[in-house]
This record gives sequence, structure tokens and C-alpha cells, in this order.
Amino acid sequence: MHVSEQSFDEAKFAELQGKVLGDIGGAVGVLMAYIGDQAGVYKALEKAGPCTHKTLSEKSGIDPRYLREWLSSNAASGYVGYDAADDTFSLSPEQAALFAHEGEPTCMQGFFETIVAQYAGYETAVDVFKTGKGRPWSDHLPCCFCGTDRFFRPGYAANLVENWIPALDGVEAKLKSGAKVADVGCGHGSSTILMAQAYPKSTIHGIDFHGPSIDEARSKAKRAGVRNVEFHVSSAKEFSGSDFDFACIFDALHDMGDPVGAAAHIKEVLKPDGTFMVVEPAAADSLGENLNVLAAIFYGFSTTICVPTSRSQEVGLALGAQAGEKQLTEVLNQAGFSAVRRATETPTNMVLEARA
Repeated sequence: MHVSEQSFDEAKFAELQGKVLGDIGGAVGVLMAYIGDQAGVYKALEKAGPCTHKTLSEKSGIDPRYLREWLSSNAASGYVGYDAADDTFSLSPEQAALFAHEGEPTCMQGFFETIVAQYAGYETAVDVFKTGKGRPWSDHLPCCFCGTDRFFRPGYAANLVENWIPALDGVEAKLKSGAKVADVGCGHGSSTILMAQAYPKSTIHGIDFHGPSIDEARSKAKRAGVRNVEFHVSSAKEFSGSDFDFACIFDALHDMGDPVGAAAHIKEVLKPDGTFMVVEPAAADSLGENLNVLAAIFYGFSTTICVPTSRSQEVGLALGAQAGEKQLTEVLNQAGFSAVRRATETPTNMVLEARA
């Protein structure tokens, strides 16, 4: 049934149309930002300072005509500066922080890379959405894995050792004196390596079911020169070992097919006084409370990555990336953790502490 002309609100339509146009501009901007990142243009522009596109072409090795068009799109989006008086382009400190400073919490390039990966695999995403079948994590493009690591790593670097672990009851002291740690669903190992560097007396076991990610984690640990790490290819429900002092899962419990089973296994391999830290995307407990741009992004990623990944595994609970504290606490309670509390939070993450 079509909406009647009488009920059509021109002002609301114009407002929504303007937002959609802005979103389209943002979608193009993300692609331009990704291209610039992969080609090294932002870093070259920051190093060069204000310059013409021809000068930047000489410094970056990018074709001048393509570069002119790319710079023009970026300037129109506000991603780079432009001075019409002398036809030069530049990168402000704020723009550089967002687009050029790899590894810093301000840099958005990992976010962009993950989004581009979803567009690149759009045919599979549409098929999965229409059929309701699962999609294994391993089915995604490699840039999805790299982008996910790039996106989360700066936040972990800024918060894991400084804020999250100190917010837990007695865990920091154990790690400083020497503890056995399980980092479950470690991906490329960024969190594993961070803990290994911060707590050299502890042994950190990075565990993930995706073999190529573990290979990358081992390479990263070797490059970082850390020796108190071990990496294992295993599911969260089956990894070996016992008497762990501390276990953690970063932004991955909701991706698991059987998060209750995974958490129950973690409880079994922890010491009686052990602690399980669950870091999950920030979310309220109801959709009505989650109607904001960050939640929209997480729900979007959940549509193409998180829920299909869970559905591809046994049980397929499909918590989704906006599960919320209440539902996550229920999962942990069912797994045998009777004491669950929110230890701390950031604008993008919540940190839950679980004990038997």
C-alpha cells in the first residue's frame, strides 16, 4: 500500500534526503580515504606540507591527473585542506591524526579498511542476507582481518594496560608477578602482544580458530621481539591447558556460535580464583536506547560479519555486536560465572569482569 499524498511530509522528506546525500558523500569519502591510505598519499602530503598536486605527484609517485581528482574529492569532503589562492593542498594536524597517523587511537583507517572489505564482498553478503545461511569468518577478504586489527589495536593500546586491567579486582598484581593468561579469539595478536610487553613475567597464550590470523600473530610477535607468548589454533570451546589465572576475549564473544559453551570452557580451565574479562562493543540493552550513529555502524557490521559468523558455527546463537550488558551477563551466568560486573567502559567498549 502506498503512502497517500496527504500524509507525505515534504519537510521530513527533505531532511531525510539531505542526510542520505551526506551518507552517500561519506561512502565515497571512505573509499577515497582507503585509496589514499593504501597509496601512501596522506603520509606523503603531511611530510611535504602545503604543495600543488604536481609537487605531491613527484613526491608520492602517483599519476598527477589521478592525484588531482583524488585531492579534489578529499578537499570537497574536508579531508584535506585547499588554498585557492595558490592552488595548493595541505593536511592539518587534525586531518593528519585521522588519516595519516597509523597506530594512534585517532586514526580511522582500520575502520575504513573493514568497511571497504564489506563492499568488496557485497555479492556474498547479499546472498547470505537473503538465504539466512551462515558465513564463516574465514570466508571474508583478507583486508577484513587486517582492517579489524587496525581498527581495534589503537583502542587496546590506549586502554588495555592503563585502564581495563587495573579496573579488575587483583588481576594487575597477578600479571606483574607472573601469571598464565589465555587471550581467546586473539586474531592477529595485538592484545596478546600488548599484555606480553606490559607483563614480562607472565605467559600469554593467544588462541584463535583462524589459522592465517595465528600465522600473522606469530610474525607480529617475532617482529616485536616478545618471547613470553604462545599462539595456538583452536576454537574457544576446545583449547588446551589448565590453571589459567586470567582469561580474556576482546570484541569476539558475540561472534561465537556457542558463547555459553566457550565461556563454560574458560571457567573450567581457570583457577578457582581466576578472572575472565569480556570486552564487547558499547551497547544499551534495547534497540530504542541504541538509536545513534555508533550503534548503526555496529549493527551494520553485525549484519554482514558477526551474525553470519556465529550462524556458521554450532549452536549459532547470533548475539550480534550490540548484545548489551544484560544479555552478555546472562550468557556468562549460564556458563557458571555467578559474579559479573561492568568494571569500566570507554565510548566504544564495555568491560565485564566475571568470576565463578
